[in-house]
Amino acid sequence: MLAPNDVKQIVRERYAEVAEGTATCGSLCGCTPHAEELALAFGYPDEELQTLPGGTNLGLSCGNPQVLAELRPGQWVLDLGSGAGFDALLAARKVGPGGRVVGVDMTDAMLQRARENAARAGLDNVEFRKGDIESLPVEEGQFDVALSNCVLNLCPDKDAALREIHRVLKPGGKLAISDMAWTTEPAESVRRDLNAIVGCIGGALVLDDYLRRLERAGFSDLRVERHPEKATLMVELSGSTMLPGIENLLSVNLLAFKPSHGQRNQSGNALS
Repeated sequence: MLAPNDVKQIVRERYAEVAEGTATCGSLCGCTPHAEELALAFGYPDEELQTLPGGTNLGLSCGNPQVLAELRPGQWVLDLGSGAGFDALLAARKVGPGGRVVGVDMTDAMLQRARENAARAGLDNVEFRKGDIESLPVEEGQFDVALSNCVLNLCPDKDAALREIHRVLKPGGKLAISDMAWTTEPAESVRRDLNAIVGCIGGALVLDDYLRRLERAGFSDLRVERHPEKATLMVELSGSTMLPGIENLLSVNLLAFKPSHGQRNQSGNALS
């Protein structure tokens, strides 16, 4: 089994290659010629996608967390694993000049590309910081919303990451996640496959386990959207159809709240 630091280094190297345009395509997440097709399938409006500078959408999404986030003007938003700035730049336009978006990524090449894209888009209410999700470079209780798009599956220590996200949200703040999840535990060979790990499959949690970890980190009122058809589309476009158990893979949208002061920690019903 790979050590956590080894996983991070492999992920960092692969996503640097994606940012630089030198990656060899074929894994599920990233380096796909179908980036716009996927974004539209996930519900990103075409008119919003047209506001992004070329090269911002690298096909690294596995859903659309902004559907559940319902961003509003004036909010402070944290984009986890911000990549080339795809969700961060879209969010910056929604929160407007009275709001703020901070993107965090551990890959220098991605950070450089995101900053260049923000400058090309003419947005000055967004910034990008280097850091790990397990140890976020932001202050406690600072954000109204945290966005995570196909990133938490890549974190070796998911519990630490969820605790950190809970720390930096304001009371009553929300975490909107799009991610891959399994309906049942996959084969050990998938868990050990480097391409599956980097491709957002090998490190994906079983959905029930995902929800338990969110609760354990202190989140409440959990809401779930299951999208097996979108997982199927991603698998077909990536050519990953031969992995064992791939039919048990889901694309999921999750919404979770940091309880307000005095609010009990309880889970809600699934959305679908």
